[in-house]
Amino acid sequence: MRRQSRTRTAFTLVEALVAISIMALAGSVLLLASQTSLDATDEAAKQAIAQGICEQVLDEIMSKRYMEAGTAYDQNTLVANAGESIRQIWDDSDDYNGYSAQPILDTWGQTLGVGNDAGSTRHANFRVDSGFFAKWRLRVDIYYVSSSDLSLRLDDPPVAAGGTLSSTSGYRAAEVTVDYQDTDGTFRTLAKGRRVYAYVPPPT
Repeated sequence: MRRQSRTRTAFTLVEALVAISIMALAGSVLLLASQTSLDATDEAAKQAIAQGICEQVLDEIMSKRYMEAGTAYDQNTLVANAGESIRQIWDDSDDYNGYSAQPILDTWGQTLGVGNDAGSTRHANFRVDSGFFAKWRLRVDIYYVSSSDLSLRLDDPPVAAGGTLSSTSGYRAAEVTVDYQDTDGTFRTLAKGRRVYAYVPPPT
């Protein structure tokens, strides 16, 4: 008797299950890669915005006087602002020492992205979403640094952490930090900026 071969025209159940499993695995890998890429893009965007905020606040500080008018140059403390919460009326770099705000505020005390830089608000179509900066925090630290080593702060550990300021110099550093609060409540630093500036005696 002659044997006649049959031509297969379909998958078996086992082959179909294997194929579906492989497709599901490949799909999950692609979705994971896409989510990772989106997370990285979001983090890069946050870091770019945070760095811009740092530079803007540092520029703001550099435009102010070195110290409060009428105070002695050789004083060993920084004179904080007299309860003035709006940065627009601060007139010297001392006022920024220890400043912290969450959400981040503009110079008029409004949430960043809402104000028009003149004390009023922007048109609704040009405002940042009201909750965008809710988890963002801005911190400013002003401290004296050694005239021989500008990377060495003279209150190490910082006064805010229980340290003492043993001496002063003609140089200060302004350090601005932008943090982001994660879902677990902890903060992570998005950007940090630092500038050293010198005391210039007023003309006589």
